[in-house]
Amino acid sequence: MNVTPDIVIIGSGVGGSTVAAGLAASGAQILILEAGDHIADLPVNRDQRAIFQRGHFRPKETWYEADGKGFNPGNYYNVGGNSKFYGAVLSRYRKEDFGILKHREGVSPAWPFPYEVLEPWYSRAERMYKVRGTLGEDPTEPHHSLGYEYPPVPDEAPIADVRARLKRKGLHPSSLPLGIDIDTWLAKAKTPWDAHPNSKDGKMDAETAALSIAMRHPNVALQTNSRAVRLETGQGGKIEKVVYVRDGQTLSVAPKIVILSAGAVQSSALLLRSASDRYRNGLANSSDQVGRNFMNHNASAVIGVSPTFRNTSIYQKTFAFNDFYLSDGDGGFPLGNVQLLGRVSAEILKGSLPSAPEWLLNLVTGHAIDFYAMSEDIPNPESRVMVDGDRVILQWQRTNWTAHLALVAKLKQILKSIGFPIVLARAFDKRTPSHQCGTIRIGNDPASAPLDVYCRSYDHSNLFVVDASFLPTSAAVNPALTVASQALRVADHIASQDLSFSRIQQD
Repeated sequence: MNVTPDIVIIGSGVGGSTVAAGLAASGAQILILEAGDHIADLPVNRDQRAIFQRGHFRPKETWYEADGKGFNPGNYYNVGGNSKFYGAVLSRYRKEDFGILKHREGVSPAWPFPYEVLEPWYSRAERMYKVRGTLGEDPTEPHHSLGYEYPPVPDEAPIADVRARLKRKGLHPSSLPLGIDIDTWLAKAKTPWDAHPNSKDGKMDAETAALSIAMRHPNVALQTNSRAVRLETGQGGKIEKVVYVRDGQTLSVAPKIVILSAGAVQSSALLLRSASDRYRNGLANSSDQVGRNFMNHNASAVIGVSPTFRNTSIYQKTFAFNDFYLSDGDGGFPLGNVQLLGRVSAEILKGSLPSAPEWLLNLVTGHAIDFYAMSEDIPNPESRVMVDGDRVILQWQRTNWTAHLALVAKLKQILKSIGFPIVLARAFDKRTPSHQCGTIRIGNDPASAPLDVYCRSYDHSNLFVVDASFLPTSAAVNPALTVASQALRVADHIASQDLSFSRIQQD
């Protein structure tokens, strides 16, 4: 891009790429700064030993706990962000998730607007991400103004068998809404897609579904290997400059609008690092809420094993059930969502059990079915992202953990009752980003929220934050579609209603 951009978007994950797609037709000059590069189409992309045992794609960086202990995070820096590795589950938040929900360990607050406001944008995002699914199977599914354009990804025979067993128990297994062209994916290699990187292999991620739309427009440019390190403000409080590092060189750009989409951890870290004499607590932080209310789903892998069950499936991840989403089934508090994991092979399992021989793990996984139990993490101001120079400090205090343990216990009972006498469970820790969100939330009151309902900073009128940071609650479903839907809503707002953008169009 040989001209000064009107808009700089920092990050090309689901938020950044989708807002770029929504703004591309406006004619504004848009520059997307991505810290990483494209994922190359290489054999290692389907090498499960490389991915899960050797951590080939994990970042070469260390984050820290509040006590100074370091750990290697599971976040990725590449075009498309974490969505290149995601399980492609594109669920809507339930209508109830937008209101106050009481849990065993606290209250999940209401959003600043109801489900109906976001519903049309959900439909648009589903079409952009070519979601496969069906309606009428899940009693908790909220109203859809449009149905799915594509039928659901089919169950493989062993998975259809387990779905039928659950139905006979009176549960409501429903097809997962998935952004995956299964035939294209399997044509490359016979593997699951969950946690496997996508190089235009059929997964509808931020790059293939949204960024590809934006890049059709000559006014949109993508610049890789460009890590934003600081935002600078002018006299009026607007963001005047984005400072970034590329190939060891410190550069800057001065757009009219900045859209920060680096992820819940890195977006808040960037704002906090951009402290100055005028903004001692960091940018967009007059509420003292930037970095606070970090949420990461309570999540566990739950594996049922039976000597009489033979799992010959390849991808497995096709259904979920939400019978305990809004209550525990007995009139008690909500527990959460249960969905299938991508098929866990011996090579994958050895990444968690390195001392076990693969031949033994093969015996186990060949007779196993793999589930993912997920419960809401309630916002807590003491769960937070902080910075110490270049260090990222993550202080995560789990909430609602007793509800999650109850969900896991209930799932274990169900699996045993349908013919899986051995059930193993393992919780995911902070090294696995189980849908990180909430550090720069939206709200109606600038005293308690950094962003308004269109993700605009209350403190800086030309700064928007469009990634999972803005989510005021984590709910208990995968957040990618909600982020994409709000990104499209924000793009429409910027293009049609923002006064500073109207001046861009007149120039």
